[in-house]
Amino acid sequence: MGVNTGKIVLVGMPGSGKTTLGRDISKRLDFRFYDLDHLIEAKAGKRISTIFSENGEGFFREMESEVLLSCLKKNESFVLSTGGGAPCFNGNMEVINKYAVSIYLEVPLSQLLSRLTGGQVQKRPLFYGLEPGDIISKLKSMYEQRYPFYEMAKIKLSGEDISAELLIGEWMAMLKGKSEG
Repeated sequence: MGVNTGKIVLVGMPGSGKTTLGRDISKRLDFRFYDLDHLIEAKAGKRISTIFSENGEGFFREMESEVLLSCLKKNESFVLSTGGGAPCFNGNMEVINKYAVSIYLEVPLSQLLSRLTGGQVQKRPLFYGLEPGDIISKLKSMYEQRYPFYEMAKIKLSGEDISAELLIGEWMAMLKGKSEG
């Protein structure tokens, strides 16, 4: 395996299943699992919503980039789930692609909306307190801004039924293709 092949980084919109799927994949591959937001909170000693309110988004994005790079430079195989905005700032997607195999989970907006309004919204500072109509507007706007970055992923999985098996299969096929090339 090459330097990047044992590092899988999941990118996609809020509610696309990066953390849930990431945990599942890491168990199946016997890799460590990291959640970028949890790593940031551990480093800052406070919740992301508190970082946003006390220090602003700019400060958060700088910290996110630092923590992302230090995680990517670890000398181990792992699965990392990122926050939805992580690939879109400070050249992070290029950095992810340099050190890891990036996988974009493209989930339909209708599915994201049902997940974000189904009791998960309180965990997400960007959507907290919004009505469903406002959530869908915000999702559409975020998607339009973020899509060009997500499109840079090495593997793209689409649909409502993205599974660990499908993701691992795509990853293995990519590795096989690299070793033959």
